[in-house]
Amino acid sequence: MTASPYPRDPQTLLDALAGRLIVSCQAPPGDPMRDTDALVLLARCAHAGGAAAIRANEPEAVAAIRAEVDLPVVGLWKDGDTGVDTGVDTGVYITPTVRHALAVAGAGADVVAADATDRPRPDGSAFAELVAAVHAAGALVMADVATHAEGLAAAAQGADLISTTLSGYAPGSPRQAGPDLGLVASLAAAVSVPVVAEGRLHTPEQAAEALARGAHSVVVGTAITAPTALTRRFAEAVEGRTPRP
Repeated sequence: MTASPYPRDPQTLLDALAGRLIVSCQAPPGDPMRDTDALVLLARCAHAGGAAAIRANEPEAVAAIRAEVDLPVVGLWKDGDTGVDTGVDTGVYITPTVRHALAVAGAGADVVAADATDRPRPDGSAFAELVAAVHAAGALVMADVATHAEGLAAAAQGADLISTTLSGYAPGSPRQAGPDLGLVASLAAAVSVPVVAEGRLHTPEQAAEALARGAHSVVVGTAITAPTALTRRFAEAVEGRTPRP
C-alpha cells in the first residue's frame, strides 16, 4: 500500500475536495465489474478525467486503489442487503460497525464513509463511537444520512463531512428520481462541516446545481462507472419500439 498523496490533516484534505468531483467506483454483487482489477481501472479512468477523489467499497478495493491511484480515497464497507432494488428498509449496511470502519481505515482510506441514520447499528454502538475510533486511526469520517435531522446529529457527533447518500433509501426521506437538492441546501445552511451531495446525480448539470445549492463536493457513481446499469437503461428505452421505415 502506498501512502496517501494528501496528508491526513483535515483542512488539507477538505480543501482538496472543495468544489470538486468524487467518483464512486463500486459494483453490486453479481455484476461483471465487481472485480478488484476492474475497479482499479475505473478509478484510474476517473483520475485521468479530473476526479478529486475516489469512493470505494470494501477493504480489498480500497487498498488496491490506494496503491495505484494518486488521489484521496473515501472508503466504506457495505455489509448486508442494501434494499435498493426492493425499496425495503434492511437497516444499516454502509460500514455498519466500528470493526468495519477500522478495517477500511486500515486499508488506507483517507475518509471512512458510514451510515449515520438514526437506525440501530448491528453492534449496538453509537455513531459517535465509530467517529472516535476512526479519528484515532488517523482518518476522517463522512456521515451518510437520509434526513436533515440526521445530518445535524452526525455533525454534533463529530463527523467531518455530511453526505446525502441515503436520502430516498432510508425511512423518513423522500423517494424521488433525482438528487435530493433540497436536503443539500438545508444541511449546507445549518452545519459548519462540509456537505457532500450524493445519490441519483445523473447529469453534469445536476452536479453543478448541487454545488450551487451549497455542496462542498459531489459524489457520482452510476452515471460514470456502472456500464451494466447504463446499458440496461438504454435497452429498456428502446425495447419494443418499431424502427422508422
